[in-house]
Amino acid sequence: MAPRSLVAGNWKMNGVKSSVSELEALIQMVNDGDKADCDVLICPPATLVDRFVGVADGSLVNIGAQDCHTNTSGAHTGDIAANMVADLGAGYIIVGHSERRADHGETSDLVNNKAEAVLTENLTAIICVGETEAERKAGDTLKVVVADQLANSVPESATPENTIIAYEPVWAIGTGLTPTVDDVAEVHTAIRAALVERFGDGVGNGFAILYGGSVKPTNAKELMAADNVNGALVGGASLKATDFNGIIDAYR
Repeated sequence: MAPRSLVAGNWKMNGVKSSVSELEALIQMVNDGDKADCDVLICPPATLVDRFVGVADGSLVNIGAQDCHTNTSGAHTGDIAANMVADLGAGYIIVGHSERRADHGETSDLVNNKAEAVLTENLTAIICVGETEAERKAGDTLKVVVADQLANSVPESATPENTIIAYEPVWAIGTGLTPTVDDVAEVHTAIRAALVERFGDGVGNGFAILYGGSVKPTNAKELMAADNVNGALVGGASLKATDFNGIIDAYR
């Protein structure tokens, strides 16, 4: 069975209470317009998850969080646990984003443990992998993305029902630079092959693999049509409802 496609918006450290107007506008576009053949997700900063869950209740827009701790509670000032996200009614948590790996020194082993915490709460983990520009220029893309990050970040308990993989080349995030469609297809196909080898044909082919990195309305349709691309993880273009809906249009 082919994976269900997902267009997800990662708001990162953007958004205040008044930003709910963009969510409301997106909900109207998604609910009242031509229905898209994909799921839709917004992951706002932690301060807005509760409010966004309430606004999106009953709509076609899902709400998630951007990170979680490996533990369910404890002396971890500033962190949030997966059970706290679940308690708010959100359904997804992003783990292992390159900005977390770079800014906070997160290793693939730590990402694995975070993903395990997400799955324990019956939420969906979006596990991010991606190479830097230097790694790409050195010809190490597949080594870094597949042999290291994918192999070590995805827990044994992962299934297509509870885990999504997101490939985001670090050098393309927010830069306006985008790999060619062939480049994206090559990496996604390698990720697919690794998932099939590890989990078996039936399971490995069921995982959704998202592409992220300067996705916008003008290139979304072409990128979403690439082999083994099952949706997008969108950064800056998800902050405005009209831009994000333009990306969702790739599935209409």
